[in-house]
Amino acid sequence: MSRVEENKLLKKKSLMDTAFQLFTSQGLGKTSIADIAQRAGVAKGTFYLYFKDKYDLHERLVVRKSEELFSHAMAHSGYETQTTPEDKILAIIDDILFQLRDDPLLLRFINKNLGWGAFRQVLDRSSVDYRKVITGILDDEAPDREELEIVAYTVLELVGASCYSVILEGAPADLEHYLPYLHRSVRAILTEFRQS
Repeated sequence: MSRVEENKLLKKKSLMDTAFQLFTSQGLGKTSIADIAQRAGVAKGTFYLYFKDKYDLHERLVVRKSEELFSHAMAHSGYETQTTPEDKILAIIDDILFQLRDDPLLLRFINKNLGWGAFRQVLDRSSVDYRKVITGILDDEAPDREELEIVAYTVLELVGASCYSVILEGAPADLEHYLPYLHRSVRAILTEFRQS
């Protein structure tokens, strides 16, 4: 990689890191492009070399942070050691939930995008073929992509919607006490899918 390309990557990373800090500390609405550029140490015009506007940057950050969560789970959840597809998926879900519990700012940042929208963007933009990973976990039992996406949508929306309050407010229970209930629901969805 040339020095010019390396500098471009560093500027883009600096803009993304700075925007994440500002978005999580003061919110998207109160963060201007000028704020981001100034804190990142670049000219405002440089911002537009990489992003259309702050909403484009926000969307890319949601995708990046979501992919980081999923990548961490794939590397650290131990899902490969589980014996059933349901247990493998639950290991990945648990890892992601515990990451979010440990980083509530990240959860607040992606909360409206925690479900299918962010996951679809990660699937579509990632250099890793996560669709293949998921179908591999489900024993390639879903040759029909639409069917797999419906099941993935159902599980992701269930997890995202139910765990936001559990993690941030401990309501109706803390995460450790809620997980068995979530596991039963996810297991039932996945078992039904695999048996149909």
